[in-house]
Amino acid sequence: MKTNSVRKNLEQGKASIGTWLTLPDPVAARLMAGVGFDWLTVEMEHTSTGIFTASQCFTAIASRGCVPLVRVPWNTGENIKRVLDNGAWGVVIPMVNSRAEAESAVVNTRYHPKGNRSIGGHMGAVSFGTDPLTYYERANDEILLVLMIEHVKGVEAAEEILSVPGFDAVFIGPNDLLNSMGKKPTFDSEDGDFTQAVAHVLKTAKANGVAPGIHVPDAETANRRKEEGFQFIAVASEVGMMLAKASETVQTLGLGQDMPAVAKY
Repeated sequence: MKTNSVRKNLEQGKASIGTWLTLPDPVAARLMAGVGFDWLTVEMEHTSTGIFTASQCFTAIASRGCVPLVRVPWNTGENIKRVLDNGAWGVVIPMVNSRAEAESAVVNTRYHPKGNRSIGGHMGAVSFGTDPLTYYERANDEILLVLMIEHVKGVEAAEEILSVPGFDAVFIGPNDLLNSMGKKPTFDSEDGDFTQAVAHVLKTAKANGVAPGIHVPDAETANRRKEEGFQFIAVASEVGMMLAKASETVQTLGLGQDMPAVAKY
């Protein structure tokens, strides 16, 4: 059975860097899997990507030696089970604001005795290059579970959330976190309330042996966050990168003067 290199690196205190896939397209996923990121997260929370397309993306990513992750639409057993049974190597759970929500994510991700994920399906085993029985036996050791803190409620409950056993990383969503503070959503900010919240989550994660993560707009910010101690770092998205480069080209050509600025996510 293949080893989840992202989970292993995080356990060893190393940084692991990837990006978000927002296009519902296995071809784009396969192309991005060959760029060199450690992992790619298929976005199912805010896109039109369905389970069939997501499963094809997982296959395309894993086939090129990259780790396929997915952000599910919401923290429910159905969402988690379906993506894992169809080949994801890990799940990112949005908007975790309490200990109970963290415990629910763990229970729905892990097989007995650590959880109650039900047995079934073949694509999980195929994705890891093994047989179903081996997959059922070792999945708890390979599946990556990432919980998102992206609301002031989550920051306030950080100690309770991050002390829950059974998950691997916490991931700060800057846009939603700032929005929950009544501030302008953006990937990075020098706002005092925001920087204090980020520092609190980082410190609490380290104290509880959880890998801290965050979403950033570009490579420069990723390097800064890595120096601060963040390990699970997402850089923009494939669409953000595509539009940013296209916008740069158009500006160099003196075109598109009346077009709005391109966002980096």
